[in-house]
Amino acid sequence: MGRKRLQEPADGRPTVHTVAARAGVSIASASRVLNGVGGSPETIRKVREAAAEVGYVPNAIARSLQSQRTGLVALAVEDIGNPVYVEMMRAIEAVVASSGRQLLVHATGGRIDNETALLRRLANRYVDGMIVSPIRVTDDHLTALVDSPVPVVVVGQLGADAPIDNVRTDSRHGMALAVDHLVAAGRRRIGFVNGPLDTVPGAARDAGFRAALASHGIPVDDELVEVGDFQYAAGRAATERLLARADPDALVCANDLIAVGALHALLVAGRRVPQDVALVGMDDTELARMMFPQLSSVSLGSTERGRRAAELLLQRIADATLPPRREQVPPHLVVRASSAATLPAPRPAGPPTTHPSSEGVTA
Repeated sequence: MGRKRLQEPADGRPTVHTVAARAGVSIASASRVLNGVGGSPETIRKVREAAAEVGYVPNAIARSLQSQRTGLVALAVEDIGNPVYVEMMRAIEAVVASSGRQLLVHATGGRIDNETALLRRLANRYVDGMIVSPIRVTDDHLTALVDSPVPVVVVGQLGADAPIDNVRTDSRHGMALAVDHLVAAGRRRIGFVNGPLDTVPGAARDAGFRAALASHGIPVDDELVEVGDFQYAAGRAATERLLARADPDALVCANDLIAVGALHALLVAGRRVPQDVALVGMDDTELARMMFPQLSSVSLGSTERGRRAAELLLQRIADATLPPRREQVPPHLVVRASSAATLPAPRPAGPPTTHPSSEGVTA
């Protein structure tokens, strides 16, 4: 027997009443689910299925006026082209969409004035909430975050006393994982190509690298350390500067974009990866799997951090009285071909190879 036909409003459009009747739940329960406030997993399933069956489309203007919500959530990151932010954005968008909201993405260029201005524009309440991943955190940032008229979640490091929802990772520990792996493979002249030291990730990864070497009794050789930016071209240029003055047997890079630049610089310089120089990146983005050889990389859980940040934000939108939450996603090392080989024994003297191209990248 088919389901009882439901009476539609005069204009034929299904309403929340239609959805509630189809799902067999109260109007209040259906409204909560359709507004992204939540409900039990079974209620959410029933209401979403019913909404799809009857073709329910929310009236965004009416809902905004009733609830004083826009149905929009903002994400602010340094560079929307960086694969780590792309992965984070996909995870955030999936959670946001499941609540019936849409995601707006802003690229700040890592500029403090852009980020604080964006936070202050939230006073116009054009979004229901915002997720921001700043690479620099200043007193102005903190003031703007605390004073925000809408909920904000920060992805990145904040002070222990910051009263703001926060999802973070531990890139210092991630750096230790990379160095431990390289030392275990017999590498001792381990270089480091970093981003700017005045950024939160740059400072944390520099400190982590130096502490990791010290834990193995290896002194830091500043000739093996270079600083550039968190981009491909800067990573390649920084690696070229390092190779012009030093002879590393391994390189750790502060992100995968830098590592790809380093890989290309090493190949142009005639260094085999991993036989001559083992290479490890950080972030474990799609780039790491697209390179040849594939890059070993420390995963900082970009997808998981994005998912958790979005969930915290939706919970904060639903209940502004919640205490500040802090969640941490642990890093882990993914070993691939760029660092898989142990340091080879010195090659015996002999006639030069007749195929110089064979000295390039191997898997």
